[in-house]
Order: sequence, then structure tokens, then C-alpha cells
Amino acid sequence: MDERKLRHARQLQMPEIGQEGQERIRASRVLVIGCGGLGAPVVQYLAAAGPGSLTLVDDDIVEVTNLNRQVLHRSADIGRRKVERAQEWVKSLDPSLEVRAIEERLGVENAREIISDHQLVVDCTDGLTTKYLLNDACVLEDRPLVHGAAVGLSGQVLVVRGRNGPCLRCIYPRIPARGEVPSCQEAGVLGSTTGVVGAFMASEALKVLAGVRAAPAKLWSFDLLTPQIRGFSVPKRTDCAACGESPKVDARCREDYEAAASCERPEPRAAGTRT
Repeated sequence: MDERKLRHARQLQMPEIGQEGQERIRASRVLVIGCGGLGAPVVQYLAAAGPGSLTLVDDDIVEVTNLNRQVLHRSADIGRRKVERAQEWVKSLDPSLEVRAIEERLGVENAREIISDHQLVVDCTDGLTTKYLLNDACVLEDRPLVHGAAVGLSGQVLVVRGRNGPCLRCIYPRIPARGEVPSCQEAGVLGSTTGVVGAFMASEALKVLAGVRAAPAKLWSFDLLTPQIRGFSVPKRTDCAACGESPKVDARCREDYEAAASCERPEPRAAGTRT
């Protein structure tokens, strides 16, 4: 048995994955936006599963306050680029895996271009404006998106299956104004919360890549205090501005995102679901 089959032997044994599913994973090109609290477990579990390539996007640096939850990074990494450290970690796990690091902020100028070269996008960002930009760009480019957020002892995950939706705007039509959603700086976050939510995001991403039959769209809500995980059905809205019958949002247009961004704190310390 060759090294790759040995490495992924436990996945190959699963009837949901098997040889065909593993070949799909191996042929995939995955884009992960954000290498922080959610990005750490997402990058780790996706890399371990053996995708064809990973592209990591983040323009932030490691700070000491990150270390309670961003388990890719160490004290020695303070001041380094997160995406550089994440790339280094992936190559140490699997030297044969193709991993690309993009040290820049995702914005209206580059979102669709970067997304179009990948089969699946995982949203591990912390700015609400960026989350809506990713949602809209993935709908326009017809790319599946795994969205996640975490704060305190709670989190949420939603899989958006490209143009067909339903999407984030079907649930939350507009970008929340500043103060409507507490940030981690305001509410705090337990490191293991991002671990639980991020691992769930990685599982959802791998199911999409392996071609596991899609379940009806749900918003998964995590309450780790109780603890409880609940799934809420998400109907597609015909009037949704992104995936509805008459779309109004274009990820190349600046007004929606820039108006919201002007109300946020400067990233990476933006208001919203900082992870």
C-alpha cells in the first residue's frame, strides 16, 4: 500500500468516503479565508484529509491575545504573518500537499478572481462585511461556501451551495449595523468554542468535496453552555438580493460593503464575530 493510501486509510474505510470520495477530495482546490480561531482547526483537518491544494488568505499577524484559540500559532510566532505560519504547519504535516499563501485582505477588487479558481470556499473570517462579500461572490461564481462564526460559548455554521442557495442573505438580508452583533472583544470567546465550530466546518467542507449526498439546508447553532447543537431549516427566499429570482447584489459593486465597513472598527479588530 502506498503512503497516501496509508495516510488516509481510515477515511477510505468509510462507506461515505471510500476510494471515489477520496479521489474527489484529492482532486479538489480549496480556499480558506482566515487563519485565526476558526481557520486553525479548518486548516488542520482539511490538510489532514488530503485535498489536491489549499489556498490560505489572511493579512493579519499573530498577537498574544490570539493564542487562547488560534492553535496553529505559538508564542514564538507573535509578530509573524498568520498565513505564513499556517502554510508552514501544513507543509510540516504533509510535504506533498500543494499549499499557497496569499498575504492580503479579501475585498471587492479581488474576491471573485480568487474564488473562481477554487471548487470550495471556507469562510473563517471575523468581519461581517467580509462575510457578506464572500457570500455574494460565491453565489455569483456558483461556488459552495461553508460559513462559520463563533463568540463566547456559541457559534453557527451554514453551507451555501452556490447559485442555487439558500444563502446568508436569505436569513440575514442586510449587513448588521455596528453594535448589533457582539464581537469577541466585547463578549469574549472560549478557545474550544472555535475548535468545536471549526471542526464542524471542516466536516461539512469534506462532505461537499467527497460528494456526500446533501441534506436540506440548515443553519447549525451551537450552544456550548447547555450544551446543545440545533439545526434550523433555511428556506430560499425568492426576494433574496443574492440568490433570489431577481438578484440585486453584485460583489463587484462597492456601495453595500463600503457603507457597512465604514461603520465597523478597522479590521483586524472589526466589530462582529471576531474569532
